[in-house]
Amino acid sequence: MFQLDVRSRKPIYEQLVDKIKELIITQILKPDEQLPSIRMLSSQLTVNPNTIQRAYRELENQGYLYSIKGKGNFVAAIVHMPNEQKLTELKAEIKK
Repeated sequence: MFQLDVRSRKPIYEQLVDKIKELIITQILKPDEQLPSIRMLSSQLTVNPNTIQRAYRELENQGYLYSIKGKGNFVAAIVHMPNEQKLTELKAEIKK
């Protein structure tokens, strides 16, 4: 599912965040689809579970995932805004 570059200067959790975002944006991972558990993914990638947890937490903070206690992590539904609406919001933020 994921290919990590251990020689990269980019931290592993950031690589995971980028890969999962890419899968969500390209709709390979669908809304409300469950992600692999932290333990399962850490054993598959031979990465410390804390690294996976950090990536999942970062994605949750960015709004790409949501978690349900005791159930796991799931893909959040991303609302696609029209480009015009995005531009007006960005312009307002820049003016602030």
